[in-house]
Amino acid sequence: MADNIEHLILEQFRAMRNQVAGLQTEMRAEFADVKHRINRLESAVAGIRRDEAGQAEDIARQQASIDRIVERLQRIERRLELNDD
Repeated sequence: MADNIEHLILEQFRAMRNQVAGLQTEMRAEFADVKHRINRLESAVAGIRRDEAGQAEDIARQQASIDRIVERLQRIERRLELNDD
C-alpha cells in the first residue's frame, strides 16, 4: 500500500514537472514575442525622433531664409527711403 501511494505521488510530481516545463516553454515564446514588439516600438520611436529632427532642421532653414529676405527688404526700403520712421 505504501508503494502504491509513493507511486501515485511520483506520478503527480511528474505531471506537475511536465506542466511546469510546458509553462516555461510557453513563457519563453511569449517573452520572445514581447521582446520583438518592444524592438519594433523602439525603432518606431527612433524614426519619429528622426522625423522631428528633420522638421526642426527645415524650420530653422526656413527661418534663416526669412531673416535674409527681411534684411534685404529693409535694405531696399532704406535705399528707396520708404522707412516708416
